[in-house]
Amino acid sequence: MRKNIHYNIILKPEPEGGFTVIAPSLPGCVTYGKNLKEAKEMAVDAIEGYLESLRKHKEFIPLYFLPSFL
Repeated sequence: MRKNIHYNIILKPEPEGGFTVIAPSLPGCVTYGKNLKEAKEMAVDAIEGYLESLRKHKEFIPLYFLPSFL
């Protein structure tokens, strides 16, 4: 059975246009989209690729995010 895991993302507007997308609970998972729709699509793709790499290397998959300031 496949579980749905939800990850928060941060969409940062860039001065030159477009959005940088960061998934804080997945260190190094960063992508970019020319507009908001593309940025969200790219985020899904980046997160899926990140998780696939973790599975392949038998590494821990974060299930939730606790901010570092807590």
